[in-house]
Amino acid sequence: MFNLFSKKPPANPNVKQDDAQTYRVRVRTRPHAEVVEFRFTKGAHIGVDDDGTYIFRKPVVSPQHFDRGELTVRFNRHYAVTSTEAEGLDFIPVSDWE
Repeated sequence: MFNLFSKKPPANPNVKQDDAQTYRVRVRTRPHAEVVEFRFTKGAHIGVDDDGTYIFRKPVVSPQHFDRGELTVRFNRHYAVTSTEAEGLDFIPVSDWE
């Protein structure tokens, strides 16, 4: 009736899920505001964290100015995004993508 018993977590505003296996994230480097996009998949890029949940962690080096940072996306056991973290970077929300 009102889906009272199905609790789907809200989508994360920083991560776009393209299909059942693929995710994308866009970040902007802080020193030069250079945009870098990452595409990652469950099978190839997302690993198991110590507590049994999933994690994608990636060092970032921008192609033009070589700005550095680190990107971390955490997932629950059902691959729903639970948090996003960035060092030296700012996330570009999916709503701002062109």
